[in-house]
Amino acid sequence: MSLRTHIMRSVTTVLTSPARRRMARDLAAVSARLRGERPTVRYFHQADDPYSHLAVQMLPRLRARYGVEIDPYLVPPPEDSAAPDRERLRAYGLRDAARLAQARGVGFPANAQLPSDEDVRRLQVVLADAIERGRFEELASAAGAALWSGDTKTLAGMAAWTSGQDPDLCDDLLTFSRQRRARLGHYLGGMFHFEGEWFWGVDRLGHLEARLAARGLDREPGTPRLAPAQEPTLLAAPDASTATIEVWFSFRSPYSWLVLPRIRQLARAHGATLQLRPILPMVMRGLAVPQVKTVYIALDCKREAERLGLPFGKIVDPVGAGAERALAVLHHAIDLGLGEEFAESGLKAAFADGLALAEDGGLYAAARRAGLTDAQTAAALADDSWRDRVEANRAALLDAGLWGAPTFRVRGHAAHWGQDRLWMLEDDLRAATTPTKAYAPNGLSG
Repeated sequence: MSLRTHIMRSVTTVLTSPARRRMARDLAAVSARLRGERPTVRYFHQADDPYSHLAVQMLPRLRARYGVEIDPYLVPPPEDSAAPDRERLRAYGLRDAARLAQARGVGFPANAQLPSDEDVRRLQVVLADAIERGRFEELASAAGAALWSGDTKTLAGMAAWTSGQDPDLCDDLLTFSRQRRARLGHYLGGMFHFEGEWFWGVDRLGHLEARLAARGLDREPGTPRLAPAQEPTLLAAPDASTATIEVWFSFRSPYSWLVLPRIRQLARAHGATLQLRPILPMVMRGLAVPQVKTVYIALDCKREAERLGLPFGKIVDPVGAGAERALAVLHHAIDLGLGEEFAESGLKAAFADGLALAEDGGLYAAARRAGLTDAQTAAALADDSWRDRVEANRAALLDAGLWGAPTFRVRGHAAHWGQDRLWMLEDDLRAATTPTKAYAPNGLSG
């Protein structure tokens, strides 16, 4: 093992350790008490972000259930480096948010369109005024609903109420909130922050609820959370053996590690065929990943891994040679019928075992436990034809309207992005194999 590998594994093990997390939480809680603060959730709202519109509708429920103070901030969109391929992200967000809203019991128009810059600015002005007057929770949901439903008249009317507002208030608040978010260590909208820890939108609200409950703030202990994690049921759909699940993943994506064992299980439970579509890591495709994003992802993945019962935290970043070598071996493993085994083994090596895929010791170990012989691994490393397969997968991913990993779909259906969307994939399996009956996701009707 090289010195670089040893250092990286040691640093990430400490970063993601439960002991460090407990210490950070305890220090943040003590600091808040010393400042005389009541338990406070800071919420960072982005006016043109569909996920922020879902999150803001949960604020009254969160306050009522847990009795915390909620301190709202109005933030601009993240910088390009933190939101690669912004246009695909915006288009996907509309579709994803509509489906997520239905499952979460909040509102979002199924036919929402991207708002104009003028309407976004109107909403920002309305929300800045609402924050200034202490009416954010009262007005944010209604104003956001007007934006996403294309009700320009209502939005313009709400903006007219702010005619006496300081003309610089909105921009000053956006700047202040962006700086506050950066100091606290984040870059996105729709984020909750509580005592040193970040939680994204309704998808991570369950983790925030667990934190609040652990602080003794739950007014209804023992009752279901407001936003529990959503997982597939694994109850087989009829005739799902005719379906093919495509999964795009990267050996540098920790979320790919969280999804691959589960999507394999899902495919087996439904008798569906799983088609692996490996891609190069984002930074090797010219898409930036800033350090603040890398750190947040590692900490978020650790929480999710614990919830899922998966090992995570001994990380050796395979970017560069490690990813390329793993892709070369996977290319041959797929043709040998061992693709799923090696994909899972390689991802586990990088994110749970602290094995360097750039080094022979780590790569060959991952290949052996997937059933490959050393001779087969050596032959794969000598073959450069994997690049054609990976490039074809990249092009297909862009054609599907997405850009990152993990992405998956039932062939013939829309693609989903993110390890927390497997329940949507299962809904699509049921819809694809039940042609005589319209299928409502998770039992909800439209």
